[in-house]
Amino acid sequence: MKSILVVDDDRRLTSLIVTFLKTHSYNAVGVNSSDQARSELNETHFDAIIIDWMMPDESGIDFIKWIRSSTSHIKDIPAIMLTAIGELDKKIVGFDSGFDDYLTKPFENKELIARLRAIMKRSPRDRNHNLIKFGNCEFNIGSNELRRGLDIVYLSSTETDLLKTLCQRPNQPFSRADLSKKMSFQVSDRTIDVQITRLRKKIGDDTKNPTIIKTIRHIGYAICCNYPQFRIRG
Repeated sequence: MKSILVVDDDRRLTSLIVTFLKTHSYNAVGVNSSDQARSELNETHFDAIIIDWMMPDESGIDFIKWIRSSTSHIKDIPAIMLTAIGELDKKIVGFDSGFDDYLTKPFENKELIARLRAIMKRSPRDRNHNLIKFGNCEFNIGSNELRRGLDIVYLSSTETDLLKTLCQRPNQPFSRADLSKKMSFQVSDRTIDVQITRLRKKIGDDTKNPTIIKTIRHIGYAICCNYPQFRIRG
């Protein structure tokens, strides 16, 4: 499930967009100021952001410039600008500032979904060979290759299935039953626990106090990619 942050000082419009995105299986979060948006970006991984141009505290242009100048992972987040301004020169300013696309108000909801899908396909994260980073490791979902530093780490087929499943939805919890269904052959909950412990050792995670593959109480497990401040929703 892709996570989308919606930033607009118009509370009614924000609510409508969030509700629409949720009905299309997106995990959408709406905020009404740039300060709230910064807080969300510091805590949660988002796959795209929708930002209004005209906001009272800080314009969408200034906010996207702040995102693009960041030294953290957020600098590459795909962004759509919402604007009531239709002039070409204004749109060019938006693109030059760092927006990937724009929608002029009022807009059709179907067009919003189409543009979201397009910018996420073009995003650096999607182009980077499905590379997922956690701790000092990198895992390529496409080739199933795990590297720890410069070394390739050997994984069993069960460990590969587990890691690939967790990395397909980073920072989101999986139940043991969910993980079992993804294995090449049927395994028990106890087997999942044992394989998770082995996997933690191979990626350099502390098995007593894990910070990468976390145990989510009453749910199961989640992998925390290189976004240490993120909270896990679930």
